[in-house]
Amino acid sequence: MEFVALGLSEEVRKGVKALGFDKPTPVQEQAIPVALAGNDLLACAQTGTGKTAAFVLPFLEAIEPGGRISGLVVTPTRELATQIEEEARVVARYTGHSVLTVYGGVPYAKQVKRLRRGIDLLVATPGRLLDLHGKGEIDLSGVQILVLDEADRMLDMGFWPDVRRILSLLPSERQSMLFSATLSDEVLRVIGGAVNDPVRVDVAPSSLPVDAVEQYVYPVNASQKTELLVALLNELEEYRAIVFTRTKQRADRVSQALKVSGVFVDTIHSDRSQKQRERTLADFKCGKHALLVATDVMARGIDVESVTHVINYDIPERPEDYVHRIGRTARAGEKGVAISLLSHEELESLRQIERVVGKVLSARDVEGFNYLGRVVPRPDRASATAAPRTLFSGGVLRRGGRSGRTRRF
Repeated sequence: MEFVALGLSEEVRKGVKALGFDKPTPVQEQAIPVALAGNDLLACAQTGTGKTAAFVLPFLEAIEPGGRISGLVVTPTRELATQIEEEARVVARYTGHSVLTVYGGVPYAKQVKRLRRGIDLLVATPGRLLDLHGKGEIDLSGVQILVLDEADRMLDMGFWPDVRRILSLLPSERQSMLFSATLSDEVLRVIGGAVNDPVRVDVAPSSLPVDAVEQYVYPVNASQKTELLVALLNELEEYRAIVFTRTKQRADRVSQALKVSGVFVDTIHSDRSQKQRERTLADFKCGKHALLVATDVMARGIDVESVTHVINYDIPERPEDYVHRIGRTARAGEKGVAISLLSHEELESLRQIERVVGKVLSARDVEGFNYLGRVVPRPDRASATAAPRTLFSGGVLRRGGRSGRTRRF
């Protein structure tokens, strides 16, 4: 299908071409006609499926430019808000709309000044939106179309009370669209009241984004993870990689240890100022730093080209976080590698991930690395206690209790 068949104007189609889309993705093909017809929409689509354009394009098609907030997108993180704004601005150059994003972590003055000049489409994080409304700087009475992006993530992050307050400030007669990577019973129960008789769109990709990624685990004691990470990086001839940690404190510690080891690296997480985060991401995109240590604030919705490796320093507890993390590589038809440093404590998390991705992840070693007494059960075992313990030593796996059996990786 071509974009012209979706009912989009010539001006919007020029913006689509500038975004680099030749043909609509499945979520765009299904969601755009529903949105243009004025129906409420409940869409289940993963990051990387083109879902941002699936709601930005109908916005800019349906809303007349006029300087009053007619379209509102609420999204959980500053990075996602910025990405949505960037796509909307590309198309708005051809349609004449004004676009602004507001989020916390930066001074109010610049955002307030821009708001007072008039905005057609506002992209916002919940906290800053409510703050600005409380100060009388945002008028939401003219909102015709609302999008809640990453609705499941907002629920997980505890933003839903703020979202309910935002809903109470909007006209009851409006079009509402919810986009979510997952639509579990819990998510549907909580978010269902935000839409009225919605058309549901489920976009199950022909293959998970992770299917294009080579995935490996490197068993190691938790105390040696940083040392092994340095050894892994030294093995790679060239890379543009993101290392994910579970906490901000660990991100800082890992980053500092890598710097001491002579690795050029930068760090991004929610404790850094917005200017620092934007500068760090810009430096990574342009290649100033080939390695970025990040928490899951980076895992969703951030599109950086040519990421060759994603390394899970900590294996995430939620399989969907794993999928989103490693989806930062192998984009736009490129190849990518995902490496997870596996400690004994993370085996259950690994098993859950393997059930979601539908395969057992191959285990590997770094040749010549001095592993210290690893005791890590085989990752493909059904139960942590269903078989004798497994000892990894160098490139050889030896199973305790069955002498003479080895398995090389």
